[in-house]
Amino acid sequence: MDIIVLQEGLYHLYPVTKAMFVGATRPESVDCFNMCNILREKLAIYLSEENRHVMNNGWGDFFGCICN
Repeated sequence: MDIIVLQEGLYHLYPVTKAMFVGATRPESVDCFNMCNILREKLAIYLSEENRHVMNNGWGDFFGCICN
């Protein structure tokens, strides 16, 4: 699984690691969509004025996930 981050007009893929899930609650059913939502909630904040999710670490905009 990779996350897609938009940085300065270019999309980048970052591999997901176990460390990214530390402290996250596990849902009843674990599938790719649930895992992506967990990462989005943990790694990004939502800016309602701009209608986008911005990464907490300054990487760029959280765009989504790719499941393998």
